[in-house]
Amino acid sequence: MGDDVVVLVDVDKSYNGYVVFRGLNFAVKRGEFVGIFAPSGYGKSTIIHLIAGIDKPDRGRIFVDGVEVSSLSEKESALFRRKRIGIVFQFFNLFPTLTALENVMLPLELMGVKSSEAKKRSIEVLKLVGLGDKLHRFPAQLSGGEQQRVAIARALVTEPAIILADEPTGNLDERNAISIFELLKEINRDRGSTILMATHDKEHASKYVTRAVTIRDKKIVEML
Repeated sequence: MGDDVVVLVDVDKSYNGYVVFRGLNFAVKRGEFVGIFAPSGYGKSTIIHLIAGIDKPDRGRIFVDGVEVSSLSEKESALFRRKRIGIVFQFFNLFPTLTALENVMLPLELMGVKSSEAKKRSIEVLKLVGLGDKLHRFPAQLSGGEQQRVAIARALVTEPAIILADEPTGNLDERNAISIFELLKEINRDRGSTILMATHDKEHASKYVTRAVTIRDKKIVEML
């Protein structure tokens, strides 16, 4: 598959008889920052869930970093996701009883990384996202933008093959939304991280992605 980190081949997906995708073919190359721009209800989140192995296609094959995730069991999918896929959701999904540092350390500890190494790596990425001075704050002590930065740090800390961002600014005001887009761009540019972001906010996000696509006629098509 060469430089392709994500490949979808002839994928069909329906929910309760409603066809979301039919014959979908799509690929993301290593180092790209791809934005999927479409209104709500068009299947943006479905793409994220299929690639992450949270949902399975009705037909077709899905590969991530050379592994056919569409053929993995639920347990295998969870393990693969933990190691090779970073996910950032609209709602930050942080553990309220854990500090920012502890939230970021958690996926490393679940992978068996020693606590001292997990702490070191987590501090590094929290500094990277601008929260080096708020390591010991709990989510309730952080703003919405800061909580999303913690979520991005948590997605980044395992050095995944791809970061999937599903409406990462949907719960933020315009100022914080722009700061998150800028941060994702910096991560893509400076670290070479591959990012696939689903968002309805074409106005702001289109300035930061390296490639823009949309959803039309049950397929993903390039935006001109």
